[in-house]
Amino acid sequence: MRVVVVEDDAGMARAVVDGLREHGFGTVEHLSLGLDLLTSHTEYDAVVLDLGLPDLNGYLVLRQLRKVSSVPVIVLTAQDDEVAVVSCLRAGADDYVVKPPRVGELAARLETVVRRSRATETAPTVVVSGDVQVDLMARTVAVANTPIALTQKEFAVARVLAERVGVAVGRDTIMAEVWGAKTPSISRSLDVHMGALRAKLNRPGLITTIHGFGYRWSR
Repeated sequence: MRVVVVEDDAGMARAVVDGLREHGFGTVEHLSLGLDLLTSHTEYDAVVLDLGLPDLNGYLVLRQLRKVSSVPVIVLTAQDDEVAVVSCLRAGADDYVVKPPRVGELAARLETVVRRSRATETAPTVVVSGDVQVDLMARTVAVANTPIALTQKEFAVARVLAERVGVAVGRDTIMAEVWGAKTPSISRSLDVHMGALRAKLNRPGLITTIHGFGYRWSR
């Protein structure tokens, strides 16, 4: 996922960019001006937008962006009153986070708005990463055209990750979708199934561990 943080405060921008990278967002860039976003928005999958920019009012940036793009936007705002929130959403924001942001929460919100955006698109039924093919409808996995026998839970874990290819997925999300709950015993079960899945696929680097957060299925 390619994320851009549009923020004129260098210290704030650095903290957000570094935090998102630590949470598994591989490509996180920084822009200081709203005009720069308007001329480069096609390069990104999601936007974190400060409203107090030096060149253009953030609300104007949002309205102009929405005329040409549906890229998910999370607004960073110093105000948390109802009027400010409603104004952000009506201007075209998908979500908002009050400054100073808790980066873990911001990362989760980014995942949510991007997932919601992609759900409105035609979802692929087959995910291909290198020579690994996951057929989400047929519930089959093949490596180098050879079918791989997975248990029900192993495939379910693979499905949660493959459906979000290239996106960091939290352990809590995987546990909730595969097991329907989040407990210490389920967390240990996830570790066991993840180890078995990786061994059967035998493709180091396909599933990357995001320490302290979760996993990412590589493109």
